[in-house]
Amino acid sequence: MDEAWRLMAQISLGVIGILIFLCVIRLIRGPKVADRIVGANMLTTLVTVAICIMALMLGEGYLVDVALIFCLLSFLAVALLSKVYIGIWSKNQAEKRSGTKGARS
Repeated sequence: MDEAWRLMAQISLGVIGILIFLCVIRLIRGPKVADRIVGANMLTTLVTVAICIMALMLGEGYLVDVALIFCLLSFLAVALLSKVYIGIWSKNQAEKRSGTKGARS
């Protein structure tokens, strides 16, 4: 029975690896900044899940702590990126409304 769980964990890590690769493609290609932010968030979530599966496979409890810290840091990073993106988007919208997009001080 232990071999069945190990095989299932290895298959899960393989699928997560493919999904991570697809998220990296979305992160690079975009086409919009919002797509890149969502891709980064999904990438960090998949890496967190992969770390947790590896912790289960290896029997190392400290890896769960590493995954938790990584998840918290990635949340803060995505929140910061979203805040910056919203600020830039709001500024561009205000410039479009006032008609002074080309004139920057």
